[in-house]
Amino acid sequence: MKDQSDMTTLYLAQSGQEFLIQKVKIKGDLKRRLLDLGFVPGSVIEVLKASPLGDPISYRVAGTVIALRKEESQLLFGEVIKS
Repeated sequence: MKDQSDMTTLYLAQSGQEFLIQKVKIKGDLKRRLLDLGFVPGSVIEVLKASPLGDPISYRVAGTVIALRKEESQLLFGEVIKS
């Protein structure tokens, strides 16, 4: 696993890119919910598109489209693996 300083956040990934999650820094019930939806370390997330005002952003994870707010996607760390 990379050092956190070498990782970026899911929020910074661009539309059409694939993102490999390496660390989840969310706590509590929201963390459990995101883990249940497939946002787990080792998962590949496809960035789909942002809403007209830029927040939330939709992602494809485990065959399902999920929209996350900026506050949530900034706490998911990893790297872009496909542009």
